Amino acid sequence: MTRLGYQIPNFTYPGTGPAELFDAVAAQAAAADRSGFDTVLLMDHFYQLPMLGPPENHMLECYTLLGALAARTERARLSTLVTGNTYRNPALVAKIVTTLDVISGGRALCGIGAGWFEPEHQGYGFEFPPVGERLSRLEEALQIIRPMLRDARPSFDGRFYRAKEAINSPHPIQENGVPILIGGNGEQRTLRLVARYGDESNLTCPPAEIPRKLEALERHCAAFGRDRAEICVTWLGSVVLAHKRAEAERLRADFFARRGIDVAKLPDNMRRAIESALIVGEPDDVGEFVQREILGRGLDGVIVNLPLNGHRLETVRLVGETLRKALG
Repeated sequence: MTRLGYQIPNFTYPGTGPAELFDAVAAQAAAADRSGFDTVLLMDHFYQLPMLGPPENHMLECYTLLGALAARTERARLSTLVTGNTYRNPALVAKIVTTLDVISGGRALCGIGAGWFEPEHQGYGFEFPPVGERLSRLEEALQIIRPMLRDARPSFDGRFYRAKEAINSPHPIQENGVPILIGGNGEQRTLRLVARYGDESNLTCPPAEIPRKLEALERHCAAFGRDRAEICVTWLGSVVLAHKRAEAERLRADFFARRGIDVAKLPDNMRRAIESALIVGEPDDVGEFVQREILGRGLDGVIVNLPLNGHRLETVRLVGETLRKALG
């Protein structure tokens, strides 16, 4: 299960062009692997997300990159956080993830969600139905993906997807198949899918909402006769860490200044929203936040990204050391 995950959300680094980009990303993944992160994860996006940079910033296709990172890492599991279900046929997703499991020696995790980022759907010509339909598509997809990742040959004839005795050979290396992580916060439908099909869940909600999400998941698990403790639940957060808090705050200020934003001059509600989206500080600050706001609210682990300075390998090492200590 994921106790400490490292997500790479950004492929635009100072002085790094396309020819040097893979080595820079691979060095980051290898540093996370050496620093105690048990899972390395990539976003499944084709355009950069708004607060991370302009849409034309570098974005590498996640599964091609994960296959290459398998050769540059040794212990960490490899996954997306998360695959957009709208981008690929579900049987193909199962085949891709199984191939990753074989390449990596049994280190694949299948992260998946309903899909949400409309601009890249428009740009690439993918359908972008309303959220209710996207969740219905995800539920159908899971009925194909899950058995294929467990060496079954599913047949399925749904509203959106079909499969007929789908063969997945070779099967995954992991003895019980590739586990499935479902991303999303929706209490009525998404967490119900977690309870029915998931092995792991990742939340992106404000920490104060975590207990309510866990209560909803508990109810859904009870309805399916499942023990909630079987499901590993993590939270995704962005970290700005430096040896001294003043340096971390300077990094944050510089990041927003490059986007024309002076956080100190924003209305209180906007400033609080931005500040809550980033865990900022020195190691003790970050460690205490994770212990109090994440583990203290009942979660099993945390996944972090370093959107401001993740390309600095020393920072990756420091974050790994800090969070290993916080997790105990």
